[in-house]
Amino acid sequence: MATGTTRTGQGKTEGRTLYMAFELDDKGWKLGFTTGLGQRARRRQVKPRDREAILREIERARRRFGLEEGVRVVSCYEAGREGFWLHRWLGSEGVENRVVDAASIEVNRRARRAKTDRLDLAQLLRKLVRYEEGDRKVWSVVQVPTVEEEDARHLTRELTTLRKDRTRVLNRIGGLLATQGVALPVRKSLPEELDEVRLWDGSELPAGLKARVYRAWEQWMWTQGRIRDLEQERRDLLRNSEADEIKKVRQLMQLRGIGDNSAWVFVVELFGWRKFRNRREVGALAGLTPTPRKSGLALDQELGISKAGNRHIRAMAIEIAWGWLRYQPQSALSCWYQERFGDNSRRIRKIGIVAVARRLLIELWRYLETGAIPDGAMLKAS
Repeated sequence: MATGTTRTGQGKTEGRTLYMAFELDDKGWKLGFTTGLGQRARRRQVKPRDREAILREIERARRRFGLEEGVRVVSCYEAGREGFWLHRWLGSEGVENRVVDAASIEVNRRARRAKTDRLDLAQLLRKLVRYEEGDRKVWSVVQVPTVEEEDARHLTRELTTLRKDRTRVLNRIGGLLATQGVALPVRKSLPEELDEVRLWDGSELPAGLKARVYRAWEQWMWTQGRIRDLEQERRDLLRNSEADEIKKVRQLMQLRGIGDNSAWVFVVELFGWRKFRNRREVGALAGLTPTPRKSGLALDQELGISKAGNRHIRAMAIEIAWGWLRYQPQSALSCWYQERFGDNSRRIRKIGIVAVARRLLIELWRYLETGAIPDGAMLKAS
């Protein structure tokens, strides 16, 4: 069997690229190697995160396919739990890596299809070759942030997680008390108020229930303290830092209707480090693009927004769109919404607010890039 060859459309062979795909798993990483379409893949397995073993397998694959030293190596793996450290390490070893959005990979449309790590690895290899040969629509490649850009997202994401935890604890406390017909506000004095509560028959709360509510209250107090600490840390950054992303947060906060929470999310998740070429990319990254379904003259449907994007941005954009109508009623975007959707039903207005969210993201992108204030929008008083 001929090795070290890659078939091209003109029937020529070249041995200049070694293609490698990863199938990542906690029990073992599967590696696949090939030199092009039509070449039988070489498959190997290594221990998870064993970097020396990966380098050894790359060298063995190079020799197996008869490639010269210093050959170009291109790899890929699906974005997931391993994050981007593997991408950065491969780059430091001279390997050109692609981090792939798993949801963008085409699959067979049969009612039942076989799915194994072996088949997935072979599919990744084929699509990597197609992508490198110019078929850019075969999948979507993730834009990898720098270490500093990725690290800047932790503050905002931790705040979001803590607020969800706080809501969950509040609901748990309310639900536990409701089982005994009691309703109390959750605050610092809750333990003292629990001692004074009397049930319908004049008895005290059961000891087990009271202890469980008290432990939940302690968790709520701890969460409240962590939220205050992180919010103070964020205020200190806004006051003292001169980093580019902090300047963008300050710039967004100058607009009425944009607060600190939304400005931070927009910058660290979207505008702070990503480079957009046009407005379509902005809407697509947030998953706010429409998904039409048309076939011939009989089928013409709209399936709603794609939701194939950053969920943090999408949720915040829709929330801020409602606030934009309230705090920027004279803006061109608010007037457009009122003219087109204002007199319709609640369902139609909710559909319209998604369009506002998409257009507002585009306006904010232009505002940060060029300084052009959205048409008719007002700035906050200094």
